[in-house]
Amino acid sequence: QVQLMESGGGLVQAGGSLLLSCDASGSIFSIKTMGWYRQAPGKSRELVATISTDSGTSFGDSVKGRIAISRDDARNTVNLQINKLKPDDTAVYYCNMRAQISWNDKREYTYWGQGTQVTDSS
Repeated sequence: QVQLMESGGGLVQAGGSLLLSCDASGSIFSIKTMGWYRQAPGKSRELVATISTDSGTSFGDSVKGRIAISRDDARNTVNLQINKLKPDDTAVYYCNMRAQISWNDKREYTYWGQGTQVTDSS
């Protein structure tokens, strides 16, 4: 089974930085994209950032200009850093992965982590 394990999060202060990591484990043949989404109370889940195999990136409008995302394919890990935190960054952050899980199954499957809470403490 494929699992995504998130770490980081917790209480953060406005103006500070946040670092989240996600480790993918299990039967994975090839990861296509890894990234993060978030869901604030009363709102829909939204894109934070994703990074693809060729290092192409996508960013949500609310975090553009203050975010960095990177991946380590040797470790099946994706890291996210958000700078200049705002109260609106308070949300549950979910790791997301799209991958091919077998050499003879060309389909791409989508996986989600359990989510990690990030809360503005100011």
